[in-house]
Amino acid sequence: MSRLWSRFTALFSSRTFSGMDKSGNRYYARNEEIDGFMKEKRWVEFKGEHDPTSIPVEWICWLNGQRKRAPTPEEMTELEARRERVRLSVALLKKEEEERKAEGGKATSIGKAAGPDLKSFIRQFPSYSEDTKTSNKIKGGPDSPDVPRSSEPTGTGESFRPGTWKP
Repeated sequence: MSRLWSRFTALFSSRTFSGMDKSGNRYYARNEEIDGFMKEKRWVEFKGEHDPTSIPVEWICWLNGQRKRAPTPEEMTELEARRERVRLSVALLKKEEEERKAEGGKATSIGKAAGPDLKSFIRQFPSYSEDTKTSNKIKGGPDSPDVPRSSEPTGTGESFRPGTWKP
């Protein structure tokens, strides 16, 4: 009963019209006391069928409290024009890509590059640079007289004795 009464009184309470979108949905706000605090309640009244997908993003942000002010009609037209420009740019890029594929040429993929050059990466470390390459080789190795040193551990672990290793 109290819920019904609160809805009935809400119809006659002061509500503020905040705006309307291009679909005809109307947005309202009202200040009410909830748990001893004054809070702003925001809602939408749909034109025609109740379709939440017809609400623009800017109005959704306002309804959720992510925006302090309701979007203005000028802002909405500016954002709609920007979205249309982006839509046209994407369509143009797709058309150009299809034309390149139709010509038989290779379509270049954006954002993909060849793998890294590992040799140049390794050369940047002092132990593998050209001037110290000969000094970092172990003389008289089992398979070759010159074996490059490795930072990786070697051995099978058979000669390991606990407590002998010190960093």
